[in-house]
Amino acid sequence: MGRLTRSSFANPSSNRCYKTDMEQLAIKLLGFAAATCTTLAYAPQFVKVWRTRSTEDISLGMFLVMVLGILLWLLYGLLSGDAPLIVANAITIVLAGGILLMKLKYG
Repeated sequence: MGRLTRSSFANPSSNRCYKTDMEQLAIKLLGFAAATCTTLAYAPQFVKVWRTRSTEDISLGMFLVMVLGILLWLLYGLLSGDAPLIVANAITIVLAGGILLMKLKYG
């Protein structure tokens, strides 16, 4: 990372705090890739619980806290306008929330 000098402030293009359009796109794509991985991680568990109707080995406490955390991340994403956070947490709340509801229904 470059050293900030007086000229860095006079010339924003030399200041690494300013990202190029390509860098911003790369960061956004990285966010979407990470969001895809963490969101899809819930899919196999959701499908398994849906098919078997068994939630015996799933921790109710863990899923209560997890769903609360996902709701908070979704709210944060909405307030900050962060598209990867919004999309990922909107989908994840459906999957994790579905698992939680099945846990409450099937025990």
